[in-house]
Amino acid sequence: MTVVAGPAAGEAAQEQIPNNSASRRDRWANIRTYISAVIILLWCLAPFYWMVVTAFRDVNYTFDNTPWPTHVTMDNFRAAFDESTGNHFLLALGNSLLVSTVTTVISLIVGVFAAYALARLNFRGKFLILGFILGASMFPGVALVTPLFQLFTRIEWIGTYQALIIPSISFVLPLTVYTLTSFFREMPWELEEAARMDGCTPGEAFRKVIMPLAAPAVFTTAILAFISAWNEFLIASQLSNESTRTVTVAIAYFAGAIPRQEPYTTVMAAGTIVTIPLVILVLIFQRRIVDGLTAGGVK
Repeated sequence: MTVVAGPAAGEAAQEQIPNNSASRRDRWANIRTYISAVIILLWCLAPFYWMVVTAFRDVNYTFDNTPWPTHVTMDNFRAAFDESTGNHFLLALGNSLLVSTVTTVISLIVGVFAAYALARLNFRGKFLILGFILGASMFPGVALVTPLFQLFTRIEWIGTYQALIIPSISFVLPLTVYTLTSFFREMPWELEEAARMDGCTPGEAFRKVIMPLAAPAVFTTAILAFISAWNEFLIASQLSNESTRTVTVAIAYFAGAIPRQEPYTTVMAAGTIVTIPLVILVLIFQRRIVDGLTAGGVK
């Protein structure tokens, strides 16, 4: 048996102690990271979980505090689509889909060209315009309710789809322009110049070179714009009527089968129907969303 002694053994022991200490620090750092992730996950998903549990619970057990599903029934979902109580939920779903889709398409069409111009062209006041766009995205919507209501009342637009779409575009478009500008600014413009040298017109270079490269960012921006338009409540609650209410407003007007009784379980069922498609959409396209949000970060 060989016994290691002398200075070599001491140096080996000194090297092993820092390595063990670093390994313990890394282990505790990973544990803290996992604990933080679990806490954040529970904090975000707990309200959604309780909404789903209440949606499947019998109306006679609405305020049951059992943390897991009990007295499961589908009556609440049938009541959400029942129009006998005046809840036009299916119509509201169609209205939200129409308003959100039109808002997203128009915002993308305008936002792509505006972002390209702000990122590619040099003109006086470019950064001032970008600052105004960013400021518009931070403007409180509640300050616009009264002016918009007065304006649309005078031109007889209250209760029309354009009264919902145009204000929604004004909120979604700054987000679209600012997100796409950040991406276009980091794109390798040498590819566009090479396409121009090969005989492409500016429009062809934009269509054949720039847009394919910008597809992840455009896709991500479209999802964010659609979700933002879908969740809008304040403006829609003041500018819509019974035939043009979006789904978020329609849920707020839900009435129960029993007069003067708040239909909590029916509201939760409607909220589940509205929320689950968005959750599925994000889960399916989460990789594209992350790619789009990080695109342009590394040139």
